[in-house]
Amino acid sequence: MGGDGHRGSAQHLPKLRLDELLDELQSRIDAARGTQDRIHNLLEAVLSVGRELDLPQVLRRIVEAAVVLVDAEYGALGVIGDDRKLSAFLTVGLDDEQRARIGDLPSGHGILGELIRHPEPLRLSELSEHPASYGVPQHHPPMHSFLGVPIRVRDRVFGNLYLTEKRGAAEFDAEDEAVLSTLAVAAGVAVENARLYEETRLREQWQRAGSEVTSTLLSGASSAEVLELIVERAREIVSADVGMIAEYTAGEDRLEPAIASGTGAERWAGLVLPARDDFVGAALTTAEPVVSADVERDVRTGGGADADESRGERGSGTQWSGLGPVVAVPLGAGGKARGVLLLGRLTGRTPFADADTGPLLDFAGQAALALELAERRRDAEQIALLQDRDRIARDLHDLAIQRLFAAGMTLQSTQRFIDHPEAVERLSRTVDDLDDTIKIIRSTIFGLRTHGGSAERDGALRVRVSEAVRASASSFGFAPALRIEGLVDTEVPEEVADHATAVLAEALSNAARHSGARAVDVRLRCSDGELTLTVTDDGRGVPDGVARSGLANMEDRAAALGGSLRIGERPEGGGTRLVWRVPTTPAAG
Repeated sequence: MGGDGHRGSAQHLPKLRLDELLDELQSRIDAARGTQDRIHNLLEAVLSVGRELDLPQVLRRIVEAAVVLVDAEYGALGVIGDDRKLSAFLTVGLDDEQRARIGDLPSGHGILGELIRHPEPLRLSELSEHPASYGVPQHHPPMHSFLGVPIRVRDRVFGNLYLTEKRGAAEFDAEDEAVLSTLAVAAGVAVENARLYEETRLREQWQRAGSEVTSTLLSGASSAEVLELIVERAREIVSADVGMIAEYTAGEDRLEPAIASGTGAERWAGLVLPARDDFVGAALTTAEPVVSADVERDVRTGGGADADESRGERGSGTQWSGLGPVVAVPLGAGGKARGVLLLGRLTGRTPFADADTGPLLDFAGQAALALELAERRRDAEQIALLQDRDRIARDLHDLAIQRLFAAGMTLQSTQRFIDHPEAVERLSRTVDDLDDTIKIIRSTIFGLRTHGGSAERDGALRVRVSEAVRASASSFGFAPALRIEGLVDTEVPEEVADHATAVLAEALSNAARHSGARAVDVRLRCSDGELTLTVTDDGRGVPDGVARSGLANMEDRAAALGGSLRIGERPEGGGTRLVWRVPTTPAAG
């Protein structure tokens, strides 16, 4: 019996060892399969991250892949800005309601800042036990285990991956750290590719915008239209909320907005900015992009902590209210700025990066060069126009006037050989008509030769009278006749011209409403220090009972200038003849 029991124990022992060996083999097979699955998942994650070219989507894919690979409950990716703080923070595992309750996203303090200061993998079993930890915000979910690794783009740390709350274990292990570090390397390559793609896309957008500005200028568009196009295209490309072009006035050493668009642009209407010792003015002197991450707190705009305390408010000037990141670049060519292009984003948005400001500077310089070339072209066209006018004026003077003068002299000498009284009278009237024609041509010559094109100026009396007569054609159904004599654009003061234009408009309006005329004649004559406006029609005259408020206004205008108004029947009979006569030098007082 005893012998049989000993043999049974001996047989049972090898069986136990065999079971242990089989269990160990199974565990190793499971571990190998797990490792294989993890490597497969890692490769899938690398491929998934590398397939994207849009940078925000790349960053989102990186965080999602990291959470799955190390089996974490929460994940985040923090992008490091130029100020060594977090400029962007993407999270996975928190829903919108949780993020809203937590409040502002972190900027890079505590454990998150530790990775910024020391960009090396960091693995913790308990977050609160690290010396750099100072707790989490209210409504933040509890977090204990932590794993963080930096993401490098070439030799520069782009950001950090943060993973918390390892599922199924108390902490992350070395294998998790190795997997996440491998993913971070692939993420750096993906980020670099996405950045290169974004830079190429932006460069193409800037080139298209520059070509559009140039073609718009060459098509003959006004400077205001081109400036508006420059602001709008720049705003679209850099995703700015507001844009402005402020032009530099050298004599007064200041900047005044020429065009503004976007959120709150109306605040800049009429704004005058100093060209020195100011944020915007600095762009004129440095000829480089001037960037502010928070313009309201920028000392160059009068902001900063001291200003906030003294005013009890955020920021300095009301013109910067609500704006955070701002960039200003010179709008100039050949080292000489003609103004500043300014773009701003609302408070809380991402500051402008080098990828935004570099192409923006080139675009502003190209736009300014196109504007200058367009102005030179317009100047050349204006010179050609003035030269053509001079030629016409010279031909009129040397050819037409001389021939008319010679014809008049011939007719006057012919009168001695004519005995018939009626024929002599007709010759005299013809000679007078020739004299009047010569006066009209001389006035036209003077208008052509006036530098700056007086006939083109909006304030010229000749133009204003012509426009008033032309505008009345729709009321009459025909175009009234117009004759202008004398130097009305140079000898008539602006005050007298304003009154004359108003009187003409009233006279034409009255004739159109009440006369029923089929012909209207307007004559404006400036001679011997006196301006005479005569409006004649062949209508039924001034009706009885018509309101005389308009006529009273004409009389008041004449009296204010020391002149007179006379209204009566035209010499030919029937109709109305209005004569408004004033001195070209207004009466004192």
